[in-house]
Amino acid sequence: MINPSASGWIDKFFAKLKSNPQIYSSSREFYLRVRETGFIYGHVISFNDLDDAETKGWTSEETTKAALLNTQFALYRLITQKDDKPDFINKAIAFYKAMTPEGFNPLKMVLPAGNLSHQLEEILEQRIKTNDNIISRNFSHILTNALLFMDVLAFRQYLLYNDLPEKYLRRLEETVMGIVAIALTTKKEKSYYDDLLIKLFESSVRYTKLSKINNGDITMPDTSFAESDLEKNYLLDMAGMAVWSDGVEEQTETEFLYHLAWLLNLSPETAEQSIESFNLFIEEYKEEIPYFRYSNPIKHFYGHAAQTVSLLINRNKKRLIKEISNNGELMLLLTHSTHRSLDEREKKKVKKQLLEICKTVPSLTIFLLPGGSLLLPLLIKFIPKMLPSVFNENLDSE
Repeated sequence: MINPSASGWIDKFFAKLKSNPQIYSSSREFYLRVRETGFIYGHVISFNDLDDAETKGWTSEETTKAALLNTQFALYRLITQKDDKPDFINKAIAFYKAMTPEGFNPLKMVLPAGNLSHQLEEILEQRIKTNDNIISRNFSHILTNALLFMDVLAFRQYLLYNDLPEKYLRRLEETVMGIVAIALTTKKEKSYYDDLLIKLFESSVRYTKLSKINNGDITMPDTSFAESDLEKNYLLDMAGMAVWSDGVEEQTETEFLYHLAWLLNLSPETAEQSIESFNLFIEEYKEEIPYFRYSNPIKHFYGHAAQTVSLLINRNKKRLIKEISNNGELMLLLTHSTHRSLDEREKKKVKKQLLEICKTVPSLTIFLLPGGSLLLPLLIKFIPKMLPSVFNENLDSE
């Protein structure tokens, strides 16, 4: 049996794959098979081309890590029409070197002379471990692990063009977050925590400012860059996951999904299949997914995320205070935020400068990786409270 937590597991994983694994003939076929495994939804239930006996006893983190490898290898076979495992490993390592944010490089943890498959093991371990630190395991099944498919889409770009344009990563993140945020606004009956989640998404896009989202006047992000079936179907499925967040689909939510499919040049049948697929998946596996064991999972996410960010800030308090104190403009804006709402331009400055600081503090590099931007508003919320009163006139005793 394969042990994804022990060194050498990738070589053993490839050795245990079924002989003559299927090389998919189209992106659509590839995507549907991946979706059947649950990887798109962030909760893996099966592996294509691997016997179930090999995965017995795996933790959710081990399963997700192996699923990311398996999905990327299947994509490699689709794009190259080859089954060259050493070449895949080389390209996967080169890809992660290209996409790793400046200031945080998991490859530094790998000995330069190490076996290439062991290097890839370390990289995948960091991807999964970091996601688990960003948001609790209970929520990561639904959102953070689902965002891992952006790795797959970016890997496709790298394989096709032997390069990974930064512009693509920015547009992909903005579009995914933007569509999910807008999907949430289609709810006619919103709870307090629905509104919190909407605000969280609206303020989470790192690279580009989202359009204002108003009820009855929804402005969609530009989806024209999504040319492949993989991108289009993923955007549609992420929107479907968002509107299902309360377990009840309203007519307006369903109409939104069909409208989104039309914008993406997908057929109404594809939208219907997307809705039906997720409904059936949750109906069958709801009891296995920790996220759905809470009466209000959004409330649970928000509360746990706040605890996580607060813990990170307290552990790095001295370093944060030092870095912020050296940034006069940021200090001034954080001080203002304690007694008035910052405008959009000021918020953008705060986000940008805090991200720069996160690059210098190892424990805070989680805010730079997929899913980390979801917690950035909480970081901004808590930091002013931990600053010494000498920096914050609003905290002075009267």
